[in-house]
Amino acid sequence: MKDVCIYCASSTSIDKKYIEIADKLAEVLVRNGYGIVYGGGEVGLMGAIADRVLAMNGRITGVIPKFMVEVEWAHKGVKNMVQVETMAERKTRLIQDVSAVIALPGSTGTLDELIDVLSLKKLGKFTKPVIIVNSFGFYDSLLTLFDKMIEERFMRPEHRNLWSVIDEPEDIVMAIDNAPEWDESAIKIAAV
Repeated sequence: MKDVCIYCASSTSIDKKYIEIADKLAEVLVRNGYGIVYGGGEVGLMGAIADRVLAMNGRITGVIPKFMVEVEWAHKGVKNMVQVETMAERKTRLIQDVSAVIALPGSTGTLDELIDVLSLKKLGKFTKPVIIVNSFGFYDSLLTLFDKMIEERFMRPEHRNLWSVIDEPEDIVMAIDNAPEWDESAIKIAAV
């Protein structure tokens, strides 16, 4: 069985179009046999992901710090809810034994998780695909910043292979299957 980690927002104020993207992503993944590991939340994109997976009788695991459970942020329908002590533990547990990481739109927490996993991949500590879902151009500015980092030689051109980008959730399985390899030779030049 294969699982993917999804990073995404927990905001209740976002445009419905992002909820629809999360819903569709969850549907495509479940239909293709993927289980979901996510941040454990009940609202926003997190809630949409969990609700769709549960409605389809898919596999879902939430990973949430205890302080978030205490303020009732955990999704009550997700039975497999792993409680951790810290946000750092949560990030580590979210990517443990997954086949890929997927970043939907989000705020600082989502961005923190995405940058962390890309840094781990750059250092060879995480080697699976990292897919950025850039629906409605949400991540355009971040991708431009990555290009600037490469242009100014803070990263090497090879580092573009750390991530893949899709615009539509229907493309997720193909993106996972066709993600660029990140091999030992790339890791050796990661710090250069």
